[in-house]
Amino acid sequence: MKVIDHIDSFEKPDFSVVTIGTFDGVHVGHQAILKRLVAEAKKHDGKSVLITFWPHPRFILNKDAEKLKLLTTFDEKVKLVSHLGVDYILKIPFTPEFSNLSADQFVHQILVEKVGTKQLFIGYDHHFGNNREGNIDFLNEHAETYGFEVNEISRQEIDHIGISSTKIRSTLESGEIHLANSLLGRNYCITGKVIDGNKKGRTIGFPTANIEIPESYKLLPADGAYAVKARVKDEWYNGMLNIGFKPTVDGTKRTIEAHLFNFDSDIYGAEIIVEFVRSLRKEMKFANVSELSGQLVKDKEEALKILS
Repeated sequence: MKVIDHIDSFEKPDFSVVTIGTFDGVHVGHQAILKRLVAEAKKHDGKSVLITFWPHPRFILNKDAEKLKLLTTFDEKVKLVSHLGVDYILKIPFTPEFSNLSADQFVHQILVEKVGTKQLFIGYDHHFGNNREGNIDFLNEHAETYGFEVNEISRQEIDHIGISSTKIRSTLESGEIHLANSLLGRNYCITGKVIDGNKKGRTIGFPTANIEIPESYKLLPADGAYAVKARVKDEWYNGMLNIGFKPTVDGTKRTIEAHLFNFDSDIYGAEIIVEFVRSLRKEMKFANVSELSGQLVKDKEEALKILS
């Protein structure tokens, strides 16, 4: 799969099968759509193209954009889509100027002239163009003029078993990791860098890797303890992770700390990928550090059962 950062550098295929959207999370419903896109492109000996926008349009258009949390960074989305056999991701910078394109301008300038669209798969409720004037009805009305076939992605396909990025965000924010994972079709993950911490964990037998996520918009699950799998330097480890303010030791900053089992290496500065497998408990304040240590022993026992 190729990621095209500049549309002017895109070499228009003879037969492009295209879909448009943010595809945040690349969940089970998204996967079904993209597999259909790939199959249709192969049927016509063509190329499958996912047109997506970055930054997310709401970051540009909404006043409350700072409240928007996404399930995937752009790089994470690329990795997930690449596993589905899509030929191209066409990354279009979403700017105020771009948002002013009319629906007709978007179709002519992007879909027809630049991408060479022959088939377009588009959601029943998808809108595009200035003032959201473009939709499935607009496309069907002008399809003959544009010279491509329009395939509607129905409500049933998009909302299959109630899947939506919004619902997945809600389950993660309430700590329902098992439900979020079932809707995603995989374990929810975060990618970050191991940074220096206060090293209090090692004083009670539970050294942790403090994780910093550079993307402030990346959604974190609810505060609490989780059974996780983590990848560091191309090796996978079982472990447990805590998100929260560490109230027992009067923490004032929300942190992400992972304790990896059977692990004792210096990994400061290394990239770490963490997959959330199951919730262990919500964050709690204990009477003292000794009581906290006792709970961590129980958490580890429970995590080992889950991960085995």
